Amino acid sequence: MKNAIFSVFALTAATLTFTPVASAAETLPTSIQQRRLAFLETQTKSVENIQAARLEFLANQTKSVENVQAARLEFLDNQIKAVDDIQKVRLEQLNSQSKAIENIQESRLAFLENQTKSVENVQATRLEFLDNQTKAVTNIQESRIAGLDARNKSNTLR
Repeated sequence: MKNAIFSVFALTAATLTFTPVASAAETLPTSIQQRRLAFLETQTKSVENIQAARLEFLANQTKSVENVQAARLEFLDNQIKAVDDIQKVRLEQLNSQSKAIENIQESRLAFLENQTKSVENVQATRLEFLDNQTKAVTNIQESRIAGLDARNKSNTLR
């Protein structure tokens, strides 16, 4: 019986000795798992914070690029407007020059038409003068011929 009591005591002692170790073994993995879980949550939060910072950086870069593009487009619009204004001024100047040239040409044509009319009038006057001279010469010749005829007749009658 002593053996049985020693065995009971040994079993009880072993049970008492291993019970805290077994419960520690059960608690230890949960605390390690909790630490691992906490570590993973911390890493996840860090990754999320890094991703949020990166997204914010990219959003700021996108806004900066959009602002630069807007400024460039505004500059190009202003250049286009300036070129349009310059072209309008040039077209107005060319129109004014064309009108001035047309007015000069009209004045020259009017002057030439007046000269042509004057020349025609001078030529008509000269022709009329020559016609009058021709008529006068013809009248003089006719009167001479008539005078000669009258003399001839009076000479022949004599």
